[in-house]
Amino acid sequence: MSETLRGLRVWICALGCRSNIYEAEALAGELAARGASVSAEAEGCEVAVIVSCSVTATADRKCRQAVRRARRVCGVVAVCGCWAQALPGEDVLNLGIDILAGSRMKHLLPGAIEAKLASPGSAPLEFRGKNRDEDTEGDAKWDSLSLDRPRLRTRAFLKIQEGCDHFCSYCVIPFLRGRSVSRNPEDVLAEVKRVVSSGCREIVLTGIHLGDYRTGDVTLPDLIDKLSALPGLSRLRLGSLEPFALTTPLLDALADSPIFCRHLHLPAQSGDDGVLSRMRRGYKAGDFLSLCDLAREKLRGDLHISSDILVAFPGETESAFQNTMSLMERAALGRVHVFPYSPRKGTEAWSFGGRVEPRVASDRVAAAASLGERLLSRYASRFIGATVSILAESEREGVLEGYSRNFLSVEAEFDKKLEIGQKIGQKIGREVDVLVRQCANGKLKGARIQ
Repeated sequence: MSETLRGLRVWICALGCRSNIYEAEALAGELAARGASVSAEAEGCEVAVIVSCSVTATADRKCRQAVRRARRVCGVVAVCGCWAQALPGEDVLNLGIDILAGSRMKHLLPGAIEAKLASPGSAPLEFRGKNRDEDTEGDAKWDSLSLDRPRLRTRAFLKIQEGCDHFCSYCVIPFLRGRSVSRNPEDVLAEVKRVVSSGCREIVLTGIHLGDYRTGDVTLPDLIDKLSALPGLSRLRLGSLEPFALTTPLLDALADSPIFCRHLHLPAQSGDDGVLSRMRRGYKAGDFLSLCDLAREKLRGDLHISSDILVAFPGETESAFQNTMSLMERAALGRVHVFPYSPRKGTEAWSFGGRVEPRVASDRVAAAASLGERLLSRYASRFIGATVSILAESEREGVLEGYSRNFLSVEAEFDKKLEIGQKIGQKIGREVDVLVRQCANGKLKGARIQ
């Protein structure tokens, strides 16, 4: 155990995608192994570790806000991830960042924190590789982070793939994350066994382009087969999966898995063929709808399909936007994340004309988000009167909260008379059966079945 970190409180802040959550959890584990006390709150902490995101201008702003908050509270501020990879050196100094680690160099953070604490007042420590637009070969290394158990959440996010070779015209992430690389399947299996042995029952596989997972002859369907055979693991989910990666072999593997939770997150982005073409998404609206039909055929009709919708892309007309609204309805989506186009310097779309006026973009975001809320409520309402199993994640005033296997938020009330002698908080991390009585704004509410 490190004497430098012993007893120190470290705030871990994860912004952005599920891969960032995994990286934050892995860093939390390494810091804890070196003697630190990890916290999800900044107050009272001596060190801050911010896992950053740069997918939109809003994400950039949130990163700056997190750094400023950390600077007010903590003595040492470390930042890693996509935003850190592209941050100009003068901003590192102006924001008071002590340690900065770019893509695939996050594993260096714990040692760098120790070095910084041992030498206060020294110049900022920076670890950054070249951006992809500067290095055409990209970075094929795997960032050697590892998870022993989830500390910040009940379920465990497990990153098995890094980088992206697809290059959607609006997306800066391939330039910041590097080329696609997959993790050794034996390492994945070993990590899952460690996590399960800690008492965790749910794994969420994540990646920047998850469907691109391949190591030698082992593909994502093969890995799912291996994970489904592991004792002790009762829930398996997939993070965001590009529509063109949802192949028939993958659907067959998911259908055959006894632990796969019936939910897929498929980012449609748009429902207009012209917009999809300019986005370089690689499919048409009809292809997406057919894929949803096939997925429901293979994985049962109660499959929850959630999605991302990007509105106000350059050149998006009112007619094109209405095509997107139509696709959301026809695909019978559930949970939808709606966001406006954000110009990212270095991407192909940066130079596109036909920018949508901010007021129009704001109205379209509101309209699509409102439709998404109605669609989620429509989907969730089908479970009224049914019994669903949740993995309990939190408890307040006798009410347990968690997610069903179909990835619906559920509140479960306990009958206090029947719970005499039991501590409801001890249910956290365990599966609980709930009889659903109502649905409000897409959230299910019911009572625990004794």
